[in-house]
Parts: sequence; structure tokens; C-alpha cells
Amino acid sequence: MDTHPDIKLPDDLIPADGRFGAGPSRVRSEALVGLGISGTSIMGTSHRQAPVKQLVHRVKTGLRRLYDLPNDYEVVMGIGGATAFWDAASFGLIRRRSQHCAFGVFSSKFVDVVRAAPHLDDPEVIESPVGTHPMPVANSDVDAYALTHNETSTGVAMPIVRPTDGDAMVLVDATSAAGAIETDPATFDAYYFSPQKALGSDGGLWISLMSPAAVVRIEELAASERWCPAFLDLRIALDNSRKDQTYNTPAIATLYLLAEQVEWMLQLGGLSWAAERAATTSGHIYSWAEASEYAWPFVADPAHRSPTVATVNFPDHISADTVGGVLRANGIVDTGSYRKLGLNQLRFATFPNVPPKDAEILTAAVDYVVERL
Repeated sequence: MDTHPDIKLPDDLIPADGRFGAGPSRVRSEALVGLGISGTSIMGTSHRQAPVKQLVHRVKTGLRRLYDLPNDYEVVMGIGGATAFWDAASFGLIRRRSQHCAFGVFSSKFVDVVRAAPHLDDPEVIESPVGTHPMPVANSDVDAYALTHNETSTGVAMPIVRPTDGDAMVLVDATSAAGAIETDPATFDAYYFSPQKALGSDGGLWISLMSPAAVVRIEELAASERWCPAFLDLRIALDNSRKDQTYNTPAIATLYLLAEQVEWMLQLGGLSWAAERAATTSGHIYSWAEASEYAWPFVADPAHRSPTVATVNFPDHISADTVGGVLRANGIVDTGSYRKLGLNQLRFATFPNVPPKDAEILTAAVDYVVERL
């Protein structure tokens, strides 16, 4: 059982919504209410019939608008989250060898997937210390570049660039970037993500925005002699997505919440609005940490700082775990650092569902707790 000092926050230091986790993240109450009202028309019904297929179509159409996708790009879906997409990409998008920019836990996990794949050559890995990001380097010996738009474990964001003009794929893990950081579709071939972060839904689904070149690569590898489990077969996922469905049964509530979130963003100004809101919220946290007498931003270079996941370091004599425990006891939850990093820090999600005012209350609450430890 966790133990922590018995410190009670005053009412004005408790946000109306205390969820600051980096995923699963805050889901809008209005979307949950809408699901409760309309859920009986779709929950518990066949995902091969019109009501659910129309819901999938809403998601696809909304994402096309949110990212202003060219007409020949496709929105593809599958079950299992972005983790499953790594496996799928190792079968259906990497021809022989990939290059990876590794700068945190999640970007490194894709490296592990590819290294373990017996049908692929050992990948080229470009690493940098946690808290920074490397950049891809053009290499004629690789046919896919694996980038991470936002490293959720550390709070580092990297620019997305296409290293070469050749036919190498650019595969971008956008799980904690999608819906909150702008990007140009011309820079990627597969921009894939799960919806349980900035897109205000639940997990268990992967979505990929795919270029025509990615579709060609999928068809090429599917026609080869390479064996692939049906669950991870991107051609099967592509064929089903074109029919407004998924290969196997999806979580209907996840699709509903995703559709509602995307349409909410579009109503308020689209991706540019969402990105500006996230940047404002995270900007407050970074400014607070820079001015603090005891804390500081973990990511030293402002150009590398994530607008959606802000990490803040504490000195050794102040336990971030203790601070987080007191916050949790007061209803401010999921502020701990990513467990595998083992750093004395707090991590705050600043996705568009977190208003800047909540970030202001949060940092004041942290100051209140630290003063009383």
C-alpha cells in the first residue's frame, strides 16, 4: 500500500478534473454522456452492419479533415493498439532493413520488435540520451525509417522529416502526438497511433494514415512468400477499412468516443486549434518549472520539449513519488514518471482535453505540497 504524508489541498487547488495521465488520458464528460444516451443503438450490435460501419466512416472522414489528407491517402484501422502495429509493420511495411531513431522507452520497443523478426535484417539504430532526440540519416541500405513524433516516456517531441527522395517508407509513431501536434502528410507514409491520448478515447485500436506508397508496399509484401498472421496482415486491414469495418470485432465505445473527439476538435478549429491549446497548457508547466526554486524541466532544450507530455525533475531531497502520492490522495491522479525510466520526476499530460487553467491549478497544488513536506 502506498504511504504519503496527510496533506489536504484547499478546494481552490483542486482542478475540476484531476486526470493528468499520459494515457489512458482524460476523456471529455460530454462524450461519455453522449455515449450513454446513444449507446443502445450501437453497443451490442454487429460491427458488419450499417450503424457501426457508419461510425467507422465518421472516424475516417473526421481524421481526413483533421489532417487535411490528400485524396489518395487512406485511413486504415486495426485492433491491438500501436504495439500491435509495430508487429504488423515488421511484416507488411519493412521490406528488409529499417532505420530507427531511439530516444526513449517506446521508440526502443519498435527496435526490439524488428530485431526479433527472423525475416528482417538487423536494423540500424540512431540513439540519443533520454531527454533529447536524434534525427534520421539517409541510408540507401534501408527501406523504412522509423520515427517517433512524441516520445511519451520522456516528453520529447521530434520534427518529422523525409530523409530521402527514394522509395523508403517513413513510419511515424504518433501515439501521443496525433490530435495535438501538427504535421505535413507529405513527410510520412504511415502515421500511426492509438486513440487513448490526445484523441480522448480508449485503447485497443490502431489507426494509420497511409500514403499511396505505403499501400503499394503493403500489396508488394502481401503478394510475396512472406508468411504473416491474419491479425497482423496490413492488406487485410486495408481491405476491411475500405469497407468501413475492421477485420475482427472492435470496441464500439472506443470508436464512438474517437469520432466525438475528432468532430469536437474540428468544430473548435481543427488540428491548429488543438496544437495551440496543448502548447499553451504545456508552456505554463515549463515556465513554472523554469521559475521554480526546486524543480526544473527534464528536457533541457526547449526545441525538444513536447507540447503534450511535460516532464519535470525534482532534487533528490524531494521525492516526486511522495508528491504524486499526495496529489493522488487529493484527486489529482496519474502524475508519476514513466516507471521504466526510474527518474525522480513527475509527468503531466497536456493534451487538448486539459484546459490551461487546470495546469495553473496543478502547479500551484504541487508548490503547496512541496512547501509542507
